[in-house]
Amino acid sequence: MRSAAISAIRAFASSSRISGSPVIARHLHASAGSKKIVGVFYKANEYAAMNPNFLGSAEGALGIREWLESQGHQYIVTDDKEGPNCELEKHIPDLHVLISTPFHPAYVTAERIKKAKNLQLLLTAGVGSDHIDLKAAAAAGLTVVEVTGSNVVSVAEDELMRILILVRNFLPGHHQVINGEWNVAGIAYRAYDLEGKTVGTVGAGRIGRLLLQRLKPFNCNLLYHDRLKMDPELENQTGAKFEEDLDSMLPKCDIVVINTPLTEKTRALFNKDRIAKMKKGVLIVNNARAAIMDTQAVVDACSSGRIGGYSGDVWHPQPAPKDHPWRYMPNQAMTPHISGTTIDAQLRYAAGVKDMLDRYFKGEQFPLQNYIVKEGKIASQYQ
Repeated sequence: MRSAAISAIRAFASSSRISGSPVIARHLHASAGSKKIVGVFYKANEYAAMNPNFLGSAEGALGIREWLESQGHQYIVTDDKEGPNCELEKHIPDLHVLISTPFHPAYVTAERIKKAKNLQLLLTAGVGSDHIDLKAAAAAGLTVVEVTGSNVVSVAEDELMRILILVRNFLPGHHQVINGEWNVAGIAYRAYDLEGKTVGTVGAGRIGRLLLQRLKPFNCNLLYHDRLKMDPELENQTGAKFEEDLDSMLPKCDIVVINTPLTEKTRALFNKDRIAKMKKGVLIVNNARAAIMDTQAVVDACSSGRIGGYSGDVWHPQPAPKDHPWRYMPNQAMTPHISGTTIDAQLRYAAGVKDMLDRYFKGEQFPLQNYIVKEGKIASQYQ
């Protein structure tokens, strides 16, 4: 199985290279000599040894330790990322590269950036770099990149699963089995078919489009809201209708899926007033970012029945504290942040990280779609 991981890394690296990439400014990339690279990943503990392809954990360390150390680089890996005395904080002053994931994010604040005098590259192993203060990173001349596309299939599949879990009222039935109960009526009174329902995605980027493609065979009415209209051919292929105005789309939807990045514009986008515009009993799936929702507004709406079901894997902050209200609100089907860290996704984003580190050492350009901050400019999707 280890050979499968190595093969995937080589294949990804080969496929993502840009022919004839020019060298970019050296002050953004590696100078000669050993580099200190710090990776922040979740601990796998007893599960680390159960799958040799479990690369996304602190123990797996993306499978690049031997490669880095053979080239004379220092590779520090930790899961301890919070507070002034955490392990990460000890390495901030002299690290050159910081690798983190959306699943166990190292929050890179302006204060940390100011302390990191040697820092050149912030690398997200996965998709979604809102754990970084992008304005501060841009002002400091840092490069921020992520492994674009590495887990979009994983997340889209997970969203489809969550839609079905909510529509079919699956969790109460599962809990009955665990608790030794049998009450069909307690499940069936709010279980529906997905066919014929109106599903709207807020955001139709890579994940949103994949979700629409996967929903088409269910014969749903598909809508999407995005800052950009899809190519007509792709729109015809998915059968989805463009909705320019978000507030006009929401009342039409039985199910709303959040697929937009977290930016200043989308933070708390779904507040009490916007939720009130949605259908009573609407089902919401959010694998994007928790801060797009007003936390308490979601709790209140789930409690009142305004939201009929809420499912997702994103929380704010992460890991979620034990007293986070979403753990205890009714009609929720929440999990830890898992949708984009399947073993298949881990192989892809581990390959992408290795490829970009190799480019960094050589002073080469990264694939253009991977840049989040480049030469002081923030990518349009994060503005």
